[in-house]
Amino acid sequence: MEHTYKITGMSCQGCRSKVENVLNAIDGVSAQVTLEPAEAVITMQEHVPMEKLQEALSAAGHYGIEMAVQKKHVLNSSEHHNQDHSANEQSPAAQNDDKNEEGGLFYCPMHCEGQKTYDKPGHCPVCGMDLIKHPAKKQASQFTCPMHPEIIRDKPGSCPLCGMDLVPTGTNLEEEDKTYNTLLKKFKIAAGFTIPIFVIAMTEMIPSNPLFDLLELKYWNWVQFFLSIPVIFYATWMFFQRAWQSIITWKLNMFTLIGIGAGVAWGFSIVALLFPGVFPDQFKTHHGTVFVYFEAATVILTLVLLGQLLEARAHGKTNSAIKELLKLAPNTATKVVGDKEISVSIDDIHKGDLLRVKPGEKIPVDGSIKTGEAIIDESMISGEPVPVEKNIGEKVSSGTINGNKTFVMLAEKVGSETLLAQIIEMVNSASRSKAPIQKMADKISGYFVPVVVLISIVTFVVWAVYGPDPAYVYAFVNAIAVLIIACPCALGLATPMSVMVGVGKGAQSGILIKNAESLEKMNAIDVVVIDKAGT
Repeated sequence: MEHTYKITGMSCQGCRSKVENVLNAIDGVSAQVTLEPAEAVITMQEHVPMEKLQEALSAAGHYGIEMAVQKKHVLNSSEHHNQDHSANEQSPAAQNDDKNEEGGLFYCPMHCEGQKTYDKPGHCPVCGMDLIKHPAKKQASQFTCPMHPEIIRDKPGSCPLCGMDLVPTGTNLEEEDKTYNTLLKKFKIAAGFTIPIFVIAMTEMIPSNPLFDLLELKYWNWVQFFLSIPVIFYATWMFFQRAWQSIITWKLNMFTLIGIGAGVAWGFSIVALLFPGVFPDQFKTHHGTVFVYFEAATVILTLVLLGQLLEARAHGKTNSAIKELLKLAPNTATKVVGDKEISVSIDDIHKGDLLRVKPGEKIPVDGSIKTGEAIIDESMISGEPVPVEKNIGEKVSSGTINGNKTFVMLAEKVGSETLLAQIIEMVNSASRSKAPIQKMADKISGYFVPVVVLISIVTFVVWAVYGPDPAYVYAFVNAIAVLIIACPCALGLATPMSVMVGVGKGAQSGILIKNAESLEKMNAIDVVVIDKAGT
């Protein structure tokens, strides 16, 4: 059996490790403890009283343990049992009088084409009635860091350890699209201003540069400066914020190197532009201007932004598996109240409700047949292509498809309790789990950044002492190159991104992966034995 407990009194990773060791020392207990959120997931062979767990923690320090409040899943119904049931008996049309804005799914209130939905508002092509918007499914409101999955927040923002943007936990699909669209907008702005900067800088190498017929080099340097401002202070400013965050928390990562390298290059160029007289001649071009590096800073930052954009797109593709699973459950159901039948949102179904399932419809929640009989396609769960006969009292599952008969079912499991919701949660949790090999990558990253900074300093000194003229210019350029090119982006992101994509692709193919550790162990497996349905 597995339980989740809330731990109090922890303030650092040392506390977390101490609590985990204490709990694991108890016979029959296997515990995994996280600092953010402060929770312990404990697997027990036999039930261990909480008093025994608290006694062990009290002996180790001022730590407390209590049962954690279970998080509700994306498909969870609104648990307002004390509300007036008349509110639950409104039709979808009444629930959406003020929600006819474009976007979402729309359906015909007469169900002329069964469960068919439309992407835009309009008129039913069969009966001509106005299409009605489906009640939106409640979305999860938790966000996590792709590099530190133990960080979980209720609102979007940046990771307190590495400064990366927090991503939705896998079911907040609208936020996922919003993040991608925001990055896409910033990338377009960055590219629009960076390309002219790059062209201006590169044409300096052309003999008889035609641009110099229009303006002198010092004025073109000012043009590069003004073009770089939107790139630095809007499109890619988040990288400098992440770099600063990583320094003050001493969780050094790729943004530390990017922020230092690009920041030094851009800052040096500003000083060179405003105070050229303070630099020796070896820092100056044959035009008398000091070498500036606006193009180096902006090009690097724009390319990193492109990488972030591609990463966000990968997140979106991975979550497409969860989107497909969400589509298995209908948005509405037919509720039987006395002698009446009303159409309600799936979120307004409670335990004990009677629901009528018509031929060809998807079963909305888990339950049992109350009256009638059915032939149900359960291939989405069992893999069996042959429909199964069901009689009174037999169980039916959410997302499975009714055949050619009508029956009334009793709702027994709703929201996060349904089998389909648990499958979605398992895919979601597996995509956020940390593989054992990632611990090694995290450890290497902690030493990698300080070593790179040290190498950069040594590079500057060596080129300044032994390099050709202008020695300081070569020393500066090569030192910045070390900082930027050596950023460990692949080292920090390769494993979590591989896990996300692997779990997502597996779910799309009908293969559910329990966690990242299981995925890593597959490397050592030679033979897989499955039954005829592949379940």
